[in-house]
Amino acid sequence: MKTNNSQNIPFNEAQQAWLGGFFAGMHSHILQSAGSADAANARVITILYGSQTGNSEAVAHDAAQVAKAHGLNPSILSMDEIEADSFISLEYLLIITSTYGEGEMPDNAQILWEAISADDNIDLAQMQYSVLALGDTSYDLFCQAGIDWDQRLEKLGAKRLYERVDCDVDFDDAAESWISNIIPLMADGATAITVDSSETSSAAKYGRKNPFPGTLVANRLLTSPDSSKEIRHYEISIAGSELSYEAGDALNVVPVNCPELVADIVKAIGCTGDEDEPVSGELMPLSQALGEHFEIKLPSKELLNEIARRSGDQELNTLISSDDKEKLAGYLWGRDTLDLLLQFPAMQFSAAEFIALLKPLQHRAYSISSSGKANPETVHLTISSVRYNSHNRDHKGVCSTYLADLADENTPIRCFFSPNKVFRVPENDELPMIMVGPGTGIAPFRAFLQEREFRQAKGVNWLFFGDRNASTDFIYRDEIETMQKSSVLAKLDLAFSRDQEEKIYVQDRMREKGAELFSLLEQGGYFFVCGDAYRMAKDVDKALHDVIATQGNLSEEQAAEYVNQMKKDKRYVRDVY
Repeated sequence: MKTNNSQNIPFNEAQQAWLGGFFAGMHSHILQSAGSADAANARVITILYGSQTGNSEAVAHDAAQVAKAHGLNPSILSMDEIEADSFISLEYLLIITSTYGEGEMPDNAQILWEAISADDNIDLAQMQYSVLALGDTSYDLFCQAGIDWDQRLEKLGAKRLYERVDCDVDFDDAAESWISNIIPLMADGATAITVDSSETSSAAKYGRKNPFPGTLVANRLLTSPDSSKEIRHYEISIAGSELSYEAGDALNVVPVNCPELVADIVKAIGCTGDEDEPVSGELMPLSQALGEHFEIKLPSKELLNEIARRSGDQELNTLISSDDKEKLAGYLWGRDTLDLLLQFPAMQFSAAEFIALLKPLQHRAYSISSSGKANPETVHLTISSVRYNSHNRDHKGVCSTYLADLADENTPIRCFFSPNKVFRVPENDELPMIMVGPGTGIAPFRAFLQEREFRQAKGVNWLFFGDRNASTDFIYRDEIETMQKSSVLAKLDLAFSRDQEEKIYVQDRMREKGAELFSLLEQGGYFFVCGDAYRMAKDVDKALHDVIATQGNLSEEQAAEYVNQMKKDKRYVRDVY
C-alpha cells in the first residue's frame, strides 16, 4: 500500500499514512539467550506474518529475538510458506498481520486464510496462540485481517494465550508491549538471560525514530503542463548516511504540514497559534505543533465525534450513530478537518483540547523508482501531486505538495527506508520479468529496469504501461525509448485510455498478448503489479487468471491453482496501494 498516487483523488494521500519503522531502538534492550542453551530441546514457536510491504515481517523478527532470549526456538515464516496441514499441527503460534485494501488479507496470507476459513471441521485444541494486528484507524475496517484470524482460531478450538493487540499507524510501543507480554507466556515464564547490548544486532543509525535529513537535489515535472494531473520526479541525496536500499524498497518521507492550512485551522478554532503546548516533552507554540507533529488534514475519529457533539448537527450525528460507514464516507468525501471546522463556525477549541483529538503526523511511504546499485547516493521518487477543489476551497495532499511546493535544496528531507524483501528483481538473471505499472505504478519498474541493466541481465523485460493521454502523460518516455533501443526493455505495451473512443487499459493489452504472456510464465517468468489496489490491480488479476485459463486450456479452478502456485513461488508479487 504505497503512496504513489495515480489519480488526484481526495483523501487518497492522507490515507497513505503507512506503517513504517522497525523498532530502531529496540535491539539495545532485547535479551539474548545464552550460547549454552540446548537449542534442540527448546520449545518451538511459530511466528507467521502477513505483510504487504514488510512491516509485519520486521516485527516478527523482533519477536523472534525476544523469544530466543527466553530459551525458545522461533521459526519465522511468511503465511504463504506454510501449508494448511502443517498449520493445523502447530502448538505454539504467533500471528502478526497487517490489513490490506478494504479489510482484506495481505497477498501472502490469502491462500492460507482461504484454506483455514473454509473448513469448519478443523480441530485446533492443541494450539496456543496470540495475534498482533497492524492497521490504520483512518480505515473503516481497522485491523480486520488480525481480527479475522483471532476469531477464526478461537472458533476452531485454539486457546488464546494473550489477548489480541490492535495497533494503529504509530505501532511501536503497542507491538513492543505485546511481544514482552506474550513471549514469557509462550516460555512458561522462563527467565531471560541478559547479555551486553553490544552483542545484539546493531540497529540502523537512521530509521523511523531518527530519520535521515536527506537533500533534495532534483524536482522536475514529468507530465505535460496540459495534463489533467501533475506527476513529478524527485531525487534525494543520502550521501554520508551509510544507508543503502534495493530496487523494490520504499522510502518513507516525514512531511511538514502546509503553513496556510495550519494558519487557517488555528483561526478556525479560535486560537492565535502562539499558545505554548507540551509535545513529546517539549513546550512549543501551537502553530509549530500543528505544522510538524500532528495530522491536520483528515480528521481523526475522535475529532470527528467531538465536532459532531459540539456542533449538535443532526445529519452528522445521525451518520455517526447509525454506523453506516458507506454513508459517512460519502459525507466526508472531499472534506477535510478545516472544512468541518468552517462548516460549524460557532465551535471553538482550546489549543490543548484540539491537540488531544489529533493523531501524530505520520510519514508517507513511496515506492522507490531507482536502483540502489546504479544510484547508491541518491534515491528517486515518482509522485503524483494531490490537488483538488472541494467545498469552495483548494485542497492539497500533505506530503506530495510538501515536496512539490515547500521543499528545496535547503530543506532537510527527513526520510528512512522500508525494505520489501518479496518485491525484488529475480535472482536468476535469465528469467523473464513482466511488469504491469500504469501511472505512477511505473516507479518500482523503472528501478527494476535500472537494476537489470546494471547486472547485465539477459532475461526478457516486458512492461505494460499506460495512463490517460500519451501526449501529456507518457512519463519517462525518453528513458523508456532508450531502454528499448538498448534492448534492456525487450517488450513494451502501452494503454492510454483516453486516446481513443473506447477506453483501453493495461489489462486489455494483457489479454491481447495472452499467448506470449503465458509462454513467458511457463518459462518461469515473474509477474509484478504496482499501482491502484481498488480497481487496476483487481482487473489485472482477473485478466491474469483469464489468460492462464485460455492459453493453458485450464478450468477456472485450475487457473486459480496455477496463480496460487506463482504466489507461493514469489513469482506473482504486487505492490499496490
